[in-house]
Amino acid sequence: MSTRVAPVEPGSRPELAGIERAIRAERGRVSLLYQVLLNSAPIAEGWEKMLTAVRNRSSLPAGLRELVILRVAVLNHASFEFDAHLPHAGRAGVSAQKIDALKDDRLGDAFELKEQLALELTDAMTREVHVPDALFERLRGQFDDRGLVDLVATVAAYNMVSRFLVALKIGK
Repeated sequence: MSTRVAPVEPGSRPELAGIERAIRAERGRVSLLYQVLLNSAPIAEGWEKMLTAVRNRSSLPAGLRELVILRVAVLNHASFEFDAHLPHAGRAGVSAQKIDALKDDRLGDAFELKEQLALELTDAMTREVHVPDALFERLRGQFDDRGLVDLVATVAAYNMVSRFLVALKIGK
């Protein structure tokens, strides 16, 4: 199935050269997601800066970050995002058991407390948007203020990513 918006072939529009360079510098390539984003240069540029900060400049441990990203992808049925982040999760040391557990509606007991709380937050933000005060207080016991901002921003950003992918049928 093709995407709902035609991808921009890298190198085909000289005015996008700088943005493409920045994407390659951070990602190593211009993926299908970014090729679609290149239809709007300001969005592609802002997206790259925001997602680079979330993925590469966050205080969250890489494994925790990837668990959250994969869980958002599962909840939003964003298979392209899930598949794109499996290698990152593996490099971050996330076990196959934990990855499988992310696919279960109830999550199970495969996760450490900090991971479990981060995933509960992910579920609340993704499914309901509202985060119960009691959950947030439990999160405060595991994360400092920067960690809380980084965690919430990661969940929010990857909800944006997965919803963009699903709406435009990217990678289906």
